[in-house]
Amino acid sequence: MIEFGIEISIKRQCELLGINRSRVYYDKVVRPDRYEKIKTEIKRIWELMPSRGARHIVRELLEIGYHIGRRKAGELMRMLGLSALWVRKNLTKMVKAHKKYPYLLRGVNIERVNQVWSTDITYIKLSGGFAYLTAVIDWYSRKVLSWRLSNSLDNSFCKSALKEALCIYGQPEIFNTDQGSQYTASDFTKILEDKKISISMDGKGRAVDNIFIERLWRTVKYEHAYIYRFDTIKELRQGLKDYFDYYNNKRKHQSLGYRTPSEVYGGITNAQTA
Repeated sequence: MIEFGIEISIKRQCELLGINRSRVYYDKVVRPDRYEKIKTEIKRIWELMPSRGARHIVRELLEIGYHIGRRKAGELMRMLGLSALWVRKNLTKMVKAHKKYPYLLRGVNIERVNQVWSTDITYIKLSGGFAYLTAVIDWYSRKVLSWRLSNSLDNSFCKSALKEALCIYGQPEIFNTDQGSQYTASDFTKILEDKKISISMDGKGRAVDNIFIERLWRTVKYEHAYIYRFDTIKELRQGLKDYFDYYNNKRKHQSLGYRTPSEVYGGITNAQTA
């Protein structure tokens, strides 16, 4: 509106327009964003591990020298449009003729390694279909004791993972599964019964009964499988081998006092797979 270098003075132009002359010479001060660098780091951490919420991101920031609280981290994440993500597909198919076992863990305090193990199946999308992943996990340490991939949902890969875990790590007092046909089949339960291991099964529709392995699936997918897309089972197998080595031996868990599962479990430090 105000023009410089014409015959009408700046003062007269301001009078005609009814504005204060001081506004003409004011340059808006652009204040630097004090959280600009932190927001950049938050975005970087989230992109590497999209399952991480504000608590985990705060811990990561502390390790690189940024000191902010969880609430501020959450506020900055919302400004950036970021949030922890997860999803799960239900693969539990029950067979009425199979024997079901009661859930034994309600109200039980998990106090030591090899007190409770559990297993489950999830899926990972490939470019041309799906691969199915099973794992055996120790509840106390969150350590992945064994895992297997398959292109079908028969229970042979579940039995293979169980046998490997038993061979390498001994045996638990209680082994927990859902009521899927892979786990209620007699050839699976017999492996446990022969070793006098108590069998526990989730209640129908109660994924929370096996919460630790549900959290594992969320972590595997959003820290690895959804970031590095895989075309074949062979590629996925190698990727998971590297990831589970990281998960067991390098990834610090908040619930474990920021120790790794292998540090808490002790002894053998890596889950193997064929």
